[in-house]
Parts: sequence; C-alpha cells; structure tokens
Amino acid sequence: MSLVVHNTLTRTTEPFETIEPGRVRMYVCGPTVYSDAHVGHAMSSIVFDFIRRYLQYKGYDVRHVMNFTDVDDKIIARAAKSGDDPAEIAQRYVLKYQEQLEALNVLPPTAVPRVSQTIPEIIALIQGLIDKGYAYAVPGGDVYFRVHADEDYGKLSRRRLEEAVSGTRVAVSEAKIEEGDFALWKAAKPGEPKWDSPWGEGRPGWHIECSAMSMTYLGEQIDIHGGGNDLIFPHHENEIAQTESFTGKSFARYWIHNGMLQLKGEKMSKSLGNLVTIDEFLAEHSAAVLRLVIAGSGYRKPLVFNDDVIADGQRALERLHSGLRPAVGQVTEGPAAEVLAEQVLKSRAAFEGAMDNDFNTAGGLAAIFDLVRAINAARDAGVGGEPFADAQAVLRALTDVLGLRLEASKTDNQSIAPFVELLLAVRQDLRKAKLWALSDKIRDELKALDVIVEDSAQGSTWRLG
Repeated sequence: MSLVVHNTLTRTTEPFETIEPGRVRMYVCGPTVYSDAHVGHAMSSIVFDFIRRYLQYKGYDVRHVMNFTDVDDKIIARAAKSGDDPAEIAQRYVLKYQEQLEALNVLPPTAVPRVSQTIPEIIALIQGLIDKGYAYAVPGGDVYFRVHADEDYGKLSRRRLEEAVSGTRVAVSEAKIEEGDFALWKAAKPGEPKWDSPWGEGRPGWHIECSAMSMTYLGEQIDIHGGGNDLIFPHHENEIAQTESFTGKSFARYWIHNGMLQLKGEKMSKSLGNLVTIDEFLAEHSAAVLRLVIAGSGYRKPLVFNDDVIADGQRALERLHSGLRPAVGQVTEGPAAEVLAEQVLKSRAAFEGAMDNDFNTAGGLAAIFDLVRAINAARDAGVGGEPFADAQAVLRALTDVLGLRLEASKTDNQSIAPFVELLLAVRQDLRKAKLWALSDKIRDELKALDVIVEDSAQGSTWRLG
C-alpha cells in the first residue's frame, strides 16, 4: 500500500505525491511565545514529529520548518502587565519550548524562523500584494488584505465570504473597506515593538507572518502545511489567500490538521485556564507516556486527556519495555523460532500498512504490541540468539518511528515473584470464599501489568506476558 493522506483542503484521502521526488517540504505553525506551553502544544508538535519520522522511515528527505510567533498582541499585553521587555519575554519562552521539545524527543526542525527575524521579507510580501491590487493601506499606516479580490476565499474552511471575520486579534478598524478584510501591517502604538516600513512604523499582522516565513525557507509551493484544527479559520484560510494571490500558484498540496486535546470535555487553552503544562506533565511522567497517549488516538480526533488515559499510556509503556528483556534461552531453530520470525514480518507489514493509511499510529501501535507478545512468547519458549535479537531490533526500529525512547524492562520473575505469589494467595482465598468479582479484579489488574495468571485444576500459575 502506498501512503495516503487526509487533505483538509479537499476533505478527501489522497495518494501522497511530492512536488519534488523524494523530498518533502513541510511547514508547521508553532506557538505564540508569551507563557508556559501546555500539553496541547506538545500534542501538535508530537503529531507532526510522527509524520516526519515516518516520512523519513520511508526514505523521504524532509525539510521541516516550524515558526515561533514572537511578535503578537498577547506578548505585548503580557509585557505591559509584567513590565518586562516583549522581546525578552518571547526569547525566554522560545528557549524553554525548544528545551521541552528535546525532552519530548521531538526531532529539531530543519529551520525555526521567528517573526522578528523575518521583517524585511514580510514587508516585501505586503508591498507585492499592494502592487497586485490585493491589499491597501489606510490613513494612519495600517495595511489590509482585500478579501473580495480573492475569488477562492473560503475554500479551506468552506466558509462563505459573508461569514468571514477579521481574525486579527485586535478591534475592528473603521478604516477597512470590508468587514472581512484582515490586517497585514499594524501601525505602531506607544510602547509596542515597531519597525520602519513604506507605510510608517508598525508591526506585522498575524497571518502574513507564516506566509513570509514559509516562502523564505521552503519556496512558493510546499507539500505539507500543518497545525491544529483551530487554525483552519481564519489563520490558514488567510495564509492561502495572501500567498496564492501573491504567487499565482497553489500554496500547499496537503493541509494536515490535528485535533485538539481536551481536559474535562473542553479544549485545553490558556484562555479557559484548564491547562496542564509540559513541565507539570514531565515532572510526573515520562515523555514516552505522552507520546503513547497521542499515538493511541487518531491524530485528527479530539483527544480526551485525564488520569485514566495517562494510566493506560503508562501500562502500554511497560508492555513495550517487556519486549526488550533479554533472552533466557539459546534456541535458534525449530517451530518457536520460526513463529517469531514470521510474526516479525507480519508486524512490520502491518505497521507500515497502518501508517500508510493517513499516519494511523493507533494501528501502528497494535502491530507493535503483536510483535511484543510474540517476543515474550518466544522468550518463554527458550528462543535466543539471532532470531531473538532480530525481533528486538525490529521492535526498536518501529518504536523509533513513534519517537519512543525504550529501555529493557528491569522487571523479571525473580524481582516480582514474592509480590505476585502473595497476591495469588489472597486471590485463592477469595475464590474459596466465592468472591469471584474481587478474584477477577486481581487477575485483570495483574494482566494490565503484563503478569498473566492461568488457572487450572491444580491451582494458579503465572508468567510475564
């Protein structure tokens, strides 16, 4: 099966074909840096890390650009409240987010541009849009994009032109020709960051930034433009309008959007105050747990984030670790070794089949867990040597596509035996008392920890799963 990708622009799943054979140009919208990043930000970065890693696994040369919005109303408001310099606030959170991405095992982007470092390119793009009749300056120094001049406006979000709003993160200007026209350049206000321009001192609007940075680092046409689905309108819609109006070319072949992370049924956001910061999560859990939680859900779906989901991720991580325990035997031939070798081929094929289907990480994980079970069964059967090592090498290769840093589990029969035997003794008493529900609960909880209990007429035995 060849790779197919769901394209937000067409609302269909399409074969993946790049502009240049063997090379992928991918732009992903990064955070606005004015406060601590939360796990919702991490979700987007991890989703596109999955995508990048799998494309590289398939042999593509991926040029991945992620921006930082370091000039924005929210940064300015934070600076006004704290008395700090806006540039210093932005720099602080840029560096912190980069450290957090490293802790989350997200591959460093090929380029990480910032708005403040792209001002000349932004100004040139705005001037080009004015020259082509797609933008206009108003008295006072603001510049707006002329939405009615773009006949295709709304094609990404499926919104009619009359539904368009400015989305500029500031109050509507009475100087605009049409309500839906959005700001490309904002005249300077006292105390705000500002740069010289043909229209006077000011700073860029939100949307023009990404168009300029994408074209600067990836060219006029790209293969993938990504981000959270909360950016479809107005941000990505406006990016398309201004970029394609300037170039006369299709901007991105595939628009890929991840769903939002939800806490207590609501989108996690700073405005709602329902946040779990990246630092708070990593203080209690490994990065691999978060990656497994995200991988276990379809990337386009909302992801409910709670203690139960995190616990599931932790148990999944322990199961993966169990597959890396060393062999205890030396059998390299025979039925058990052959079964393992066959499962290795099946799991790799199933993993690739799932990931080729719009980066189905949940299906990919299922294939990996099938391999883990086969490895553990082979260990119990005494398989070792090259067949066992080959299986574990494939396990490491597939989990690496999901960015999972794995170590061999330190849990073994000897270390946990006293505790398991105690629980089985308690369970036996429960069975004698016909307290079947409690007895089954112990068995099920042990199974979740990869301890398999097997009942027979002679009693109960256990093994690591």
